[in-house]
Amino acid sequence: MQDLNDLYLFSAVVTHRGFSAAARALKLPKSQLSKRVARLEDRLGVRLLERTTRAMRVTEIGQAFFERCEAVLSGVEAAEAVVAEALAEPRGVVRISCPPALARSLLARALPGFAARHPRVRVLVRVLNRPVDLIEDNIDIALRARSKLDDDPDLMMRVLGRGPNFLVASPEFIAEHGPLEPAALSLLPTLSPSEGDGQEMWRLVGPKSQTAEIPIQARIACNDFDVILAAACAGLGVALLPGFIAEAPLASGTLRPALPGWTAPEVTVHLVFSTRRGLSPAVRALIDHLAAARSVLRGLINAPPGRRQEHLF
Repeated sequence: MQDLNDLYLFSAVVTHRGFSAAARALKLPKSQLSKRVARLEDRLGVRLLERTTRAMRVTEIGQAFFERCEAVLSGVEAAEAVVAEALAEPRGVVRISCPPALARSLLARALPGFAARHPRVRVLVRVLNRPVDLIEDNIDIALRARSKLDDDPDLMMRVLGRGPNFLVASPEFIAEHGPLEPAALSLLPTLSPSEGDGQEMWRLVGPKSQTAEIPIQARIACNDFDVILAAACAGLGVALLPGFIAEAPLASGTLRPALPGWTAPEVTVHLVFSTRRGLSPAVRALIDHLAAARSVLRGLINAPPGRRQEHLF
């Protein structure tokens, strides 16, 4: 393959009608230009320029080669211009996945502002109640909420916030079954944000940092937080819910803390993407926008990225 620099230097000599003029324009030694053009001719096996001590003439094959060189160099400049333009203004398609609860609590609030700021970006949202494979599912960004984060070295992560999971129940349920103690949970109807069909373990932390591991078999298990929230509000059991889901019904009194002072391991809301290198301006812009909009996740404690990580979705 030809060195594009040789094509560029040869083209400059022809354009400026001589080695001396081209050397002055390029601020290069005339001898260097002469050597590079001679090397190009040797590689091609043809004479591109006829030169004497007084004049230079482009040969017939040299003229044809010059015209092709100009086309190639123009194409390179156009390709660089495309990249420069893309870097200057985000554009194109960004594909993002997220669970329903985060679609409502974060994306629904954050995307209008992003769309207004970046009108040339199309955002395609896939609302899924399952983990996604970014490569196989053709996803640029996955928005997740998990108590244990991925340790995949090929994934990069940006944390939006952290907060505890709460045990909540309706006032009617608590009045009927309370006061509640951790050990009693195994005997009570429970509502779990998981897909498991067997026994699971709730790991709890008490007000004095004491811990308890409670085996439960959920009366209702579902990986959609809204289903668990509705069941809890209907008085069907004790639910385990993250703060950004439970905060509003707790504030309104629709739900109450089932075990005051007791929490479960914190949930981390975060963005996952395949790599920091090669991210398109549109993808990077959406990541930055969601990070800046994380304050809409009420009930979460903002925190910088930390450890990596079992999923709730």
